[in-house]
Amino acid sequence: MTETPALPALWPAPLADGTVRATVTVPGSKSVTNRALVLAALAAEPGWVRRPLRSRDSQLMSDALRALGVGIEETVSSSSAGDGAGGEAWRIIPAALHGPTTVDVGNAGTVMRFLPPVATLADGDIRFDGDPRSYERPLGPVITALRTLGARIDDDGRGALPMTVQGGGALEGGTVEIDASNSSQFVSALLLSAPRFNQGVEVRHVGGKLPSMPHIRMTVEMLRAAGAQVDTPEAGGEKDVWRVAPSALLGRDMVVEPDLSNAQPFLAAALITGGTVTIPDWPRRTTQPGDALRRIFTEMGGSCELTDAGLVFTGTGKIHGIDVDLSEVGELTPGIAAVAALADSDSVLRGVAHLRLHETDRLAALTKEINALGGDVTETADGLRIRPRRMHGGTFHTYDDHRMATAGAVIGLAVEGVRIENVATTAKTLPDFPKMWTDMLAGDAGGSGAPGAGAGA
Repeated sequence: MTETPALPALWPAPLADGTVRATVTVPGSKSVTNRALVLAALAAEPGWVRRPLRSRDSQLMSDALRALGVGIEETVSSSSAGDGAGGEAWRIIPAALHGPTTVDVGNAGTVMRFLPPVATLADGDIRFDGDPRSYERPLGPVITALRTLGARIDDDGRGALPMTVQGGGALEGGTVEIDASNSSQFVSALLLSAPRFNQGVEVRHVGGKLPSMPHIRMTVEMLRAAGAQVDTPEAGGEKDVWRVAPSALLGRDMVVEPDLSNAQPFLAAALITGGTVTIPDWPRRTTQPGDALRRIFTEMGGSCELTDAGLVFTGTGKIHGIDVDLSEVGELTPGIAAVAALADSDSVLRGVAHLRLHETDRLAALTKEINALGGDVTETADGLRIRPRRMHGGTFHTYDDHRMATAGAVIGLAVEGVRIENVATTAKTLPDFPKMWTDMLAGDAGGSGAPGAGAGA
């Protein structure tokens, strides 16, 4: 990755001085990249992950898999499938997993939850550690479920990091109940490794409403694409029950879609300024939660069209409040809250109580930071009530949360003098965001070193 200039501790969020008209190339999906890496590492033969996201979260995942013995060769290539998926590609070479080693999860939910099941298949002790915030994020249900399935885990009774998985080279598997109401990643974590368990797995969710169901559907589709047999509620199975049969996974050629959730701030820029932003390669069918932005931002005053050039989104400069259930797309909440703070009427964002357990307590953080700029946000039991007010400049704190940083930048388009504390945290999933943001305002393309496509419209 090319070295980028150091960013100031307080980054001045650019104020839009006119309508935004740009094409923005968004890097690959973190959710798809990290699932693809796990599945390729557990396959019976080498495979490819093409157009992967290169960010802190994906680097943590690839470094962890390398520490377990997996070979990952980073190359630039053309697609053998002839589908235009050339560019950066990682060749994944599976190997016998082994310890002892230590895995640094950082503050990446996918790494801290997806890799302990993988570690049970290793021969040797695998210690998991990470950033201080990772100690506070929920992991107990995954630990308990793995023990039920036959794993040996030493966590000193915390039900959280740091911990050590005492890998025995295999895991028996079977039926397990888990309360995944705090994170859909708990279910995905068990499903991804399940084909390698001796009995596969039957996962039964026994808690409240499952959040972020699109991410579970993403896991299931990617498992099936790798050759796994998965029975799901959507396929006529029991409600909140998933079954994965034991089998060998195939080494596939997997192409990573653009991260649609990371397109959010750029689409918001078009909505706020009455401009047009085009996102190339927007898929016509996807399991990514970010696809809901087409509907949500249209209800808030924009319009969009899927064309051969990608998703073309246009705003009118008028932003309407919205009453919306975001339980399936909770990661979009910070960006929607930022736009709602600039709307012409009140908004209610519902179904996202689980965001209190994300990279930070996102509901408390959004309330505090928007209100510090003169906004009027109130926490509810499961979300936020936002009453638009005239706002002023000030420091917008990020709490080491990438989506807080981009939310602050969105507000800064319309509010002069907003300074983002630690904008560098966007590198978690959106490398080079500050440059992409300023390039967009200049009418240029952005994204992971892609060549500029010039102004669109």
